[in-house]
Amino acid sequence: MDSAGGVHVISKELIKPLTPTPDHLKTVKLSVLDQLTPPVYVPLIFFYEADELKGLASGTDKAQICHHLKQSLSKTLTLFYPLAGKIDPESFTVCCDDTGVEFVEARARARLRDVVRDAKLEEFDKYLPVHRLRGVHVGEGTIFTVQINFFDCGGVAVAACVSHLVADGSSLVDFMNAWAATCRGENSKTAPEFDVLGRYFLARDLSDSNFTPSILMGNAKLVTKRLVFDKEKLAALKQAAATGDVRDPTRVEAVSAFILKHFIETNPLDAKKSLLFGHMVNIRSRASPPLENTFGNGCFTCVAELSHQHRLPAPELHELVSKLRKAIRTIDDEYIRETEREDRYLSDLARVCDLISEGDADAFLFSSWCRFPMYEVDFGWGKPVWACTTALRVNNLTILMSTRDGKGIEAWINLLPDHFHSLESQFKLIGSKNLC
Repeated sequence: MDSAGGVHVISKELIKPLTPTPDHLKTVKLSVLDQLTPPVYVPLIFFYEADELKGLASGTDKAQICHHLKQSLSKTLTLFYPLAGKIDPESFTVCCDDTGVEFVEARARARLRDVVRDAKLEEFDKYLPVHRLRGVHVGEGTIFTVQINFFDCGGVAVAACVSHLVADGSSLVDFMNAWAATCRGENSKTAPEFDVLGRYFLARDLSDSNFTPSILMGNAKLVTKRLVFDKEKLAALKQAAATGDVRDPTRVEAVSAFILKHFIETNPLDAKKSLLFGHMVNIRSRASPPLENTFGNGCFTCVAELSHQHRLPAPELHELVSKLRKAIRTIDDEYIRETEREDRYLSDLARVCDLISEGDADAFLFSSWCRFPMYEVDFGWGKPVWACTTALRVNNLTILMSTRDGKGIEAWINLLPDHFHSLESQFKLIGSKNLC
């Protein structure tokens, strides 16, 4: 029995699709968007308290829970068959050979409520079935893997990891909801479309290009901290940012601008560099017709630029909100079509990579998961008391997620330790007259 800092692995098993994948579906083409993602896992953890489980996770019922989860997972994989396959990096495809996905059962020597209340982000990796930075290629682990953590109190944490080379956070949440619905005994949803993005954005040989998916991979000293913006703080931030060109900033815009402003203020040594910043933008709903029910990596990175002459003093909140909004709105149907026909997005991304690799620019990236239905993932035990990610070692990355009540935003922020001081100090002042 393996041990990992209070989490003990009981068993590991490969779960295959309930029925074999038909021959005509054996190969799924990856898109160039898949190729541009770093070779890491996207992790999510869903926590379910014992009272919501109604005592099901006590005694021998653990075996029954795992059996039911395995059965429903096998059935769900019939629809999501690429997750049970293998990645072929040479042909830019997924071989849907029904190899299976790894299912890990573990015991966590802790009380779930304590883990959720006193969240120590650096310790969350032990609940994951695989290290989030391990690449997934042929022979290096399954595309999807899950770990069921049973806590001493009877609570359960379901931790899922999917290769970023095959799926983004949106697709992972879609799969988890489909699996949970099957576990509840509901009819399975229609199978997603796996080849649409690959047809729109053809994979190609990028070996001679300057694209480096790992260009923003984390500094060894990088730390991740979580700031929770409740509805009062969000209201105060929106009010502070509601001047200039944007009179109605969104919650995501206001939080992004706040974090960005204080990143700029704490980086005076890099003031001779331009700052590139932006959001990951889900293109599925922005295409016409919408790319609905598509599985894969369906995001472009929009980029705004702040020249070194305008970095200090740091722009006001409303200025940053305006720049972010304009950048996000450039990702429209016309932009998507131009990328499909003329590689517009790749050309823009090449310029960004050049500036960063040559040391002429810093980069700060946001990814909003606020609209993902993570709190709908109900395996029959009720909705999770908390759904979260773990530390993603990408430099200057912030992931935004909704709180359970939907009224707040959790910001998972990657920065060097020295850069957090100003941010945390200003965070405490939100709502006071001294904000910003």
